[in-house]
Amino acid sequence: MPLSKQEAARQALALEDRALLAECEQELFTAGGPGGQHRNKTASGVRLTHPATELSVTATERRSQSLNRRVALERLRRGLRLLARPIKVRRKTTPTEASRRQRRENKARLSAKKALRRPASWTD
Repeated sequence: MPLSKQEAARQALALEDRALLAECEQELFTAGGPGGQHRNKTASGVRLTHPATELSVTATERRSQSLNRRVALERLRRGLRLLARPIKVRRKTTPTEASRRQRRENKARLSAKKALRRPASWTD
């Protein structure tokens, strides 16, 4: 039975950097933009995809491939932490009596204010 994305993220977070990189698909590409000829001619952009969680991150800010790999790994860990977090169970609540009374009072106050705007002939 395949693991849930949440469980796969927890297991991936327990790994060291090298093991996590080995588990990921790594794609190198030319990252355009500012940075000069060096950045535009070399494959310094890094895209890491974690297959078990289908999480993908890219880093293209630096001119160095190794620095981009490090940044991408940090982003991947941040994304895995978000995935590994337990989902908060939402419980249905009902408004309190005080909040219901306050809502009715606000509606009555607003209705009275709007009634003052109407011409007298409309109220007959």
